[in-house]
This record gives sequence, structure tokens and C-alpha cells, in this order.
Amino acid sequence: MRERAVPPPGEKLRAIVEALLFAAEDPLTLDDLIDLFPAARREMLQAALDGVERSCEPEERGLTVQRVAGGYRMATKPELGEWVRALFRSRNRRRLTAQALETLAIIAYRQPITTPEIQAIRGADPTSVLEALLEKKLVRVLGRKKVVGKPMLYGTTRQFLSHFGLNSLQDLPDIAEFGSLAPGAAPAASMSVAGPFEEGDEGDGGNGEEPPQEHDDESERGDDGDDS
Repeated sequence: MRERAVPPPGEKLRAIVEALLFAAEDPLTLDDLIDLFPAARREMLQAALDGVERSCEPEERGLTVQRVAGGYRMATKPELGEWVRALFRSRNRRRLTAQALETLAIIAYRQPITTPEIQAIRGADPTSVLEALLEKKLVRVLGRKKVVGKPMLYGTTRQFLSHFGLNSLQDLPDIAEFGSLAPGAAPAASMSVAGPFEEGDEGDGGNGEEPPQEHDDESERGDDGDDS
């Protein structure tokens, strides 16, 4: 059996306990700490817990220590709940629908590309979806194509790379996985989105926006396509 560590004294122990409270999925009990540090006195570990709890009391701190089910857990302060809920609503709004993901995949693989060219591939007018993607800063205008009407050219951004965890466009899956995007392919009205483009659900209004969802919890536990 692995030998348990001897706890350091004072402030260092309190910092460790704070980190454990933050990381624990379930309320952390005094017995949990004793199991981690069997050589420590019970009073020392309780003092560390109490110290973390007191350090979160000032109004300028955003976290608090709650006593729940015989243990302790770290959470956001209830009076700051409106800001926590706003964060989750904002994240929900940033989720992409299947229509937005499909359009984004076309742009990623065929950029620079115009609205009519996207429509020819998708078989649907992408205007509203493009507006949503521009607002989310996942695509940007690269200029205008030198043809009649001078339509705008679209490409991806650094935000796009960050959103899908890519270092560069070279990290995209091989285009063979997106057969309907290949040159000369038929319109992709039924194109299946794969690879990194796997986060949307069906059932939106067609403009790339997921309906925002409320989050009821008052406290939570805590260059080939970049921007110029």
C-alpha cells in the first residue's frame, strides 16, 4: 500500500485542503483528509478546513465553503448566482447547430469561398447561418472575389481553431471523410458532419443558434485560417 504523505504545517496545509475542496466531486469530509494524512492530528486537519472556510468569507471573494451531507464543498456564492447563470446562458448560445456546423465545415475545407458557392454545395441559402458564424467570430470576410457582383469571400478564424481544439487547418480530418465537399460533388443537403464538427443538435431555427437554456443552479463547481 502506498505510504501516505505527512501534511506540511500551517498555510501550506490550508492551500492543499483548498485545492482538494475545489477538485473533489463529492463533499470532502474530515475522514477523507485523515485517510490522506493519517499522521496528522484530527485537530490540525479541522483547523485547515476552518481556515479555508474563513478565507472565503470576505465580500470580495467569489467562492464559499458549504457544509453539505457531513462534508465540505466549494461553490460560488449564492448572491453571485445571476452572473454564473449568465455564463451558462452565454455558453449555450455559443453552441452550434447542425446547419451551422455543416456550413462551417464547407468553409473550413473550401476557403476562400463565397455565399453562392456555399449554397451550391449545401442546397440551401446559408445567409442567416453565415451571419451567426460571423457574430461568433468563427468565420471572417477575407475580401471579395473578382467576378461579376464581387461576392464576399469567407474563411475561418483563430477562434475557429480554438473552438475545435485545432492548432492549424492542417489538423482537420482528411477531406475524404467529407466526400460531399470534394470538387464536383453533388449538393450536400444531407451531408453528415464528422470529425471535429460534432457538437450541434437538430431542431433550431436554421440560423445557427441553439435555443438558450436556463441553468437553475445558484452555485456551480466550481497562417491558414486565423485573424489578421
